[in-house]
Amino acid sequence: MITVLPANETSWDDLRAVFGTRGDAARCQCQRYKIRDRDWASVPVEVRAERLREETDCGHPEADRTSGLVAYLDGEPVGWCAVEPRTAYPRLLHGRTPVPWVGRDEERADAGVWAVTCFVTRVGFRRRGVSRALARAAVDFARRRGARAVEGYPMITHPGREVTWGELHVGSRSIFADAGFAEVSRPTLRRVVMRVDFPPSR
Repeated sequence: MITVLPANETSWDDLRAVFGTRGDAARCQCQRYKIRDRDWASVPVEVRAERLREETDCGHPEADRTSGLVAYLDGEPVGWCAVEPRTAYPRLLHGRTPVPWVGRDEERADAGVWAVTCFVTRVGFRRRGVSRALARAAVDFARRRGARAVEGYPMITHPGREVTWGELHVGSRSIFADAGFAEVSRPTLRRVVMRVDFPPSR
């Protein structure tokens, strides 16, 4: 049984257990899209972790904002998904390779559009549906928080063609499709923009 909670309703220790101490997730601390290209190398891992802690507000269920979701499998913390207003990601908006904007006439500063930018599955718990559960929960989370739409920028995977886990931090196309996202563009041969638009509230 996989359950998903907003990160502020979980503990920092649980989130640290998901990220671990080695590998891409531990080094990045989900800051790749938060820190501009030119500043990335100058921000040490410890500072990235502290930024993540501030952004998630772990341990404060009364907080009115957080930056993602944490998944639990039978009570064990096993996954993370970053989901926030798209404007919260400077590198996504202004990076050297702005994938979301290729071939799209889209207002970048629209805070009503949210973005799912990253998935982390704890070592030892992969291939158990963690990312799929997180993607579905991200849609509901964004809708409840007032988003007009939510989108993601997943990899296109092919049977028999190897994709490293590091590359798949953005998720796969099938994960988003299963959560109800529809394809809106293919900016590169390996990346796709997928989106859910919410009907206006009455």
